[in-house]
Amino acid sequence: MARDSSRARRTGVAAAVALTGLLGLYVWLVALRATALVTSGEPVGVALGVAFWVLPLVVLWLVAREWRLAIDVQRMADELAAADELPLDTLPRSPGGRIDRDAARAVFDEARAVTEERPDDWRSWYHLAFAYDAAGDRRRARESLRTASRLHRGA
Repeated sequence: MARDSSRARRTGVAAAVALTGLLGLYVWLVALRATALVTSGEPVGVALGVAFWVLPLVVLWLVAREWRLAIDVQRMADELAAADELPLDTLPRSPGGRIDRDAARAVFDEARAVTEERPDDWRSWYHLAFAYDAAGDRRRARESLRTASRLHRGA
């Protein structure tokens, strides 16, 4: 089982690196076109070139932010696994694979109560993120992981 997990992790990392590389190529090509527009000397071309230069900078910032979060989440997961505190997916599911809403709500309520008791503990935020995910709220799950990451880096 550990071997399969390690292989899956390597495959996931390789895919993420490959996609980031493709995105980098795209950003580089956009930057080249933006530079060509800026150096054209035409007022409209210069304005468009400057506007198009903003896109690669924003993309680079977003990609760096996501990679940092991914690395932090993996570090937190490794720490929790070593302490045998990693959240387990033991929620009952329908035959189609959907998580039972009542069970997810109970897990969420418990995780939220723990987080309210210990708002400065990154572990509680990490567990809350997975409770949000089980409840189907991906946006709040991601926000909770970001909070856990920030607290973990500060710890």
